[in-house]
Amino acid sequence: MSILIVVDNPRDWPLDIPGVSVVSARAYLTDPAFGEDHSVKAFNLCRSYRYQSLGYYVSLLAEARGHKPLPRVSTMEDLQSQNMVRLLTEDLDELVQRSLASIKSDDFELSIYFGRNVASRHDALSHQLFSRLQAPLLRAHFERRCGRWHLRSVRAIAASDIPPPHHDFVVEAATAYFMGHRRPAHRRPAPRFDLAILHNPDDAEPPSNARAMQLFEKAATEVGLAVEFITRADLGRLPQFDALFIRDTTYPNHYTYRFSRRAAAEGLVVIDDPDSILRCNNKVYLAELLARHNIPAPRTLMVHQGNLDQIIPGLGLPCVLKQPDSSGSLGVARLESEPELAAKVGALLQKSELIVAQEWLPTEFDWRVGILDRRPLFVCRYYMAKDHWQIVKREAGRHGYEEGPVQAMAVAEAPEEVVKLALKAANLIGDGLYGVDIKQVGSRCHVIEINDNPNIDAGNEDGVLKDALYREIIGSFVRRIEARKRVNA
Repeated sequence: MSILIVVDNPRDWPLDIPGVSVVSARAYLTDPAFGEDHSVKAFNLCRSYRYQSLGYYVSLLAEARGHKPLPRVSTMEDLQSQNMVRLLTEDLDELVQRSLASIKSDDFELSIYFGRNVASRHDALSHQLFSRLQAPLLRAHFERRCGRWHLRSVRAIAASDIPPPHHDFVVEAATAYFMGHRRPAHRRPAPRFDLAILHNPDDAEPPSNARAMQLFEKAATEVGLAVEFITRADLGRLPQFDALFIRDTTYPNHYTYRFSRRAAAEGLVVIDDPDSILRCNNKVYLAELLARHNIPAPRTLMVHQGNLDQIIPGLGLPCVLKQPDSSGSLGVARLESEPELAAKVGALLQKSELIVAQEWLPTEFDWRVGILDRRPLFVCRYYMAKDHWQIVKREAGRHGYEEGPVQAMAVAEAPEEVVKLALKAANLIGDGLYGVDIKQVGSRCHVIEINDNPNIDAGNEDGVLKDALYREIIGSFVRRIEARKRVNA
């Protein structure tokens, strides 16, 4: 992949970086040769990014040519809105205070060159701002009020705005950045597309275990997808990719949702998409959706302050209470007695105006049907943890957890009514990757929940399809990316 630095005038960039070409904005816009090579990263260092300026058109045409511009036009728009800048950087307050603690004055300007600052003590803050705002050269203005630092503004700067004493450092920072993003050409043909996989290395219960992540990467590489594992610090880098695969536990009021929203807004193919995250992570929504479409589910009551006396007569004891935004077995409790029920309901209603109560259906195992692209992908039996009523057992005050056994089976061997019901339920959400949990009591099946972020663990869900499971999921990304490219061609 070739690297271009685009400036108003090449004299604006009197810096030599090996393997990097410097071109004028006018040449980039008017010379047809620049439109022929689609394997380009264009770093736009023009003096102005205002609407319909040369700098604006450099990034706009770079996107149209299939190049990967930095910054993108959407980033230019973000930088014009200080409200958007504050939204993208609102979680950096602790880092800001720590980084600027030694500054004596009440005003401070931070120059950020490809994610770095000439003072290494500001590198962490510089990297985070660059990651979120994704312009090669930035200048952030901070002011101290009432003893605390506040980000007042951030703007992109041009190559000509770099002070001469900083030139050598900028060459060093830019070279390190370019070399760090350059892939060895001798190993494989250039990848067709770039896939980001969002994960949390510190998560004790990730949606995919380490072996599964390796198998996803292997499947992607075989079909021409370059994979990079990213973390929550990489939100601003999303425009560099063609697709985002979230293998991190998702919640609506959470960075995973912000990643999904940003990726969708940037035109990436994304699983889990933001609508699926919102819909699947709220038990109130799911209960109403299933009822409206006559999907069989356990007897359910939407609980609020005005109908507490209806829980026991309607559902009996024991019953199950669900926090609306709970994920998996977290936030779900089985209540055995009236005092226990009253205490738990009171605690949950402090957090949410509505909660979900359901009848308890004891079963030896839950069915899990994986759905992708509106087709069944895998089927598993999730058995209950030993001496427990759920498939995952956690004990208060203790770290760790215990899971019941998982038994995978071929889709064709699973009960037809289970697979059909799962497909019908998942199709109400969308065409992404879902895991539908079903309890079977006698001949009756009941949908328990629809998960937007189902587990794909090596040794469990891949028990039948093996490596083909990972190829199927990666193949969906390739088909979606190609379809989107055709639409935008």
